[in-house]
Amino acid sequence: MKILDEKSSDKPQITYPTSWGFKIIGRDKEELHSIIKEVMQEKEHLCSYGNPSKNGKFHSYNASCTVETKEERDALFKKFQDHPSVEMVI
Repeated sequence: MKILDEKSSDKPQITYPTSWGFKIIGRDKEELHSIIKEVMQEKEHLCSYGNPSKNGKFHSYNASCTVETKEERDALFKKFQDHPSVEMVI
């Protein structure tokens, strides 16, 4: 049995600023790349193509940047997640 006190938690402790990565998955390869530019705007970031699905129906990109706060990280995630052309964000 695991006992938790006020100082411990099952969640990892993240110290900000930190580098954070997002995997963005969708159907249109070129549109996904444009979405990353749109969401990141002027924020310095890295972007690399992931892998297509086995049948080529889905594509993925890996995007990473330095986030200053949990709120900034969550806001970027939400912008990706809320875009109608994005199927999934991990």
